Amino acid sequence: MGPHPAVAAIRLAVRRVLHDLLTEHHRTPAAVPHALPHELPPPPLVLVACSGGADSMALASALAFEAPKLGIRAGGVTVDHGLQPGSDTRATEVVQRLRELGLDPVDSVAVTVGRTGGPEAAARDARYAALDTVAERHGAAAVLLGHTRDDQAETVLLGLARGSGIRSLSGMAAVSGTGGRYRRPFLELDRQTARKACMVQSLPVWDDPHNADPAYTRSRLRHEGLPALEKALGKGVVEALARTAQLSRDDADALDSWAGQAEATVRDATGLLECAKLYALPPAVRRRVLRRAAIDAGAPAGSLFARHIEEVDRLITGWRGQGAINLPGKVVAQRQGGRLVIRQG
Repeated sequence: MGPHPAVAAIRLAVRRVLHDLLTEHHRTPAAVPHALPHELPPPPLVLVACSGGADSMALASALAFEAPKLGIRAGGVTVDHGLQPGSDTRATEVVQRLRELGLDPVDSVAVTVGRTGGPEAAARDARYAALDTVAERHGAAAVLLGHTRDDQAETVLLGLARGSGIRSLSGMAAVSGTGGRYRRPFLELDRQTARKACMVQSLPVWDDPHNADPAYTRSRLRHEGLPALEKALGKGVVEALARTAQLSRDDADALDSWAGQAEATVRDATGLLECAKLYALPPAVRRRVLRRAAIDAGAPAGSLFARHIEEVDRLITGWRGQGAINLPGKVVAQRQGGRLVIRQG
């Protein structure tokens, strides 16, 4: 008798990601057909980021099961945000659970969460910085994240609420980070599948109280917003939002590619952007060129919103002698003699 359908589903999702990693990193013996055993490169290390919640515990168990069959080393990392009493004890418990699954190495990292961008964004920034540090220290080929289709739907709705354009609607990528470090195997699986997989395997699960705290935007969306949408529109809202994410990502990638090619054609010999040539571009392409120029000048991508780019765009499309536009990161955009100058002020 095979594993429970939920367990089979999470294992299959992880197996596909591990196969992709082996292909990308050329770690199979066939990649070096005449090498002696001692000359083969060491097997890649894949880490799972685990909070102790159902999604990441299901992911950790699937990684522990699948990795040895493919000759991949599997480890784990948990991040202690220090935002709740006893968070250090929880982190110690998660480390123990990961080791009991057979993962090695397993790290626990305590971080200090700042205030930039709000509590959720600050915690996320601190978490990814810690995961980057651990991955680099161990030379990990990838870090697996337990985001599910439900998380993707929430991300799309948050992007829609911000009005940040099609890139925000594309949600989370299956592969992201420097060199494709972060992998999300569960984006096509729902949250309930992960929870069920933990239940049938008797895996202990920690439910983060922040996930039910209405003080957090994502929590309100999860417990109030999405249920209200499903009540009004019927079942299938989560699946439809996840499909929207993929379609939006395809469109955004195509437009980004177009903007990358167009950028070289709208600069003068000194590298400054020419307003007349920018004006001739389709708006979606022009705004991407402007956004990229602002980021290159030092504006933090995470703090650069659609409203910022719209203000800069009006220097091109609605020029009436207006002054400089202040952007995040102390970057200033201004029109000078038919040229658009974007630089740190």
